[in-house]
Amino acid sequence: MSATENKPAAAWFGSDNRKLLIQEYGIFLAFLLLAFILSVSNEYFLTAGNISNVLLQTSINGVLAIGMTFVILTRGIDLSVGSVVALAGMVAASLATTSATAGVAGGPYPAFVAFAAGILVGLACGMVVGVIVSRFSVPAFVATLGMLSAARGMTLIYGGGRPVPALIPDFRWLGTGNFIGIPMPVVVLAVVFIASWWVLNRTRFGRYIYAVGGNPHAAVTSGINVTRIKFAVYCISGALAGLAGMILAARTGSGLPQAGVAYELDAIAAVVIGGTSLSGGVGRVTGTLIGALIIGVMNNGLDLLGIESYYQQVLKGALIVGAVMLDQKRNQGA
Repeated sequence: MSATENKPAAAWFGSDNRKLLIQEYGIFLAFLLLAFILSVSNEYFLTAGNISNVLLQTSINGVLAIGMTFVILTRGIDLSVGSVVALAGMVAASLATTSATAGVAGGPYPAFVAFAAGILVGLACGMVVGVIVSRFSVPAFVATLGMLSAARGMTLIYGGGRPVPALIPDFRWLGTGNFIGIPMPVVVLAVVFIASWWVLNRTRFGRYIYAVGGNPHAAVTSGINVTRIKFAVYCISGALAGLAGMILAARTGSGLPQAGVAYELDAIAAVVIGGTSLSGGVGRVTGTLIGALIIGVMNNGLDLLGIESYYQQVLKGALIVGAVMLDQKRNQGA
């Protein structure tokens, strides 16, 4: 019989094992605790309609946060996703509108054309940022801050500062339709999550992302093309921001030039709360999804309790700071 088999059951609850359990399952337990408290505090929280509403509210931030996870795993940051949401949503909406006065691009075109345009707009923004960060070694904070301003400006220029209404039903289906009874935004989030989980956990590209974030110099020595990996993660973040922009436009029924304001903060919050380290190389897309759900549940629960949105911002800020402090403590103890 091995030493492990002879190990007393109580030993598994030692301090080291407790730390591992908290690191692995702490975020999930926190989510369950939050849901339990809100379900006790308000009888409407666990109703089917409200749960569906929470998932719908979480879908856009979840898609953005998953893209942000790729970037933060490489020690980067993407502050531009909120503005890219607005730009992609406006461009896609202009191709799918039946309004002659609002059709900047002379729509309507078939919905798949508008969808492709939205993804390509987001991808193009991500490519620009990726080149600036990877090829010219500009800090990601500066490069994405510049894109935040530029994309917002391009949104206002493209639409003349006016919304694009009257979208065709096929386009709106992305935000208001359903698949086997599940709202389409939730389906899209699930597909993005599964694909991202597979990429990060089952592909060489995913292993390279963790390697670049964990130790860029060792990654170079190992023969990994760090420039290409950094470029790719910003492309992924931009493309997913474009997708989120189209979901938002489809849900609201119009492309809005002011859409996506401060969405980057919620995305970063979901990633950090979900346990991904700002130092890079550590994190899981599963944690990001739970982090996005925590933010969605918290916002929904506080609304049900009649607490003003101002307090929600304070609590969200406290969650971000607390998560970063725990990350720093974990890194120091490593």
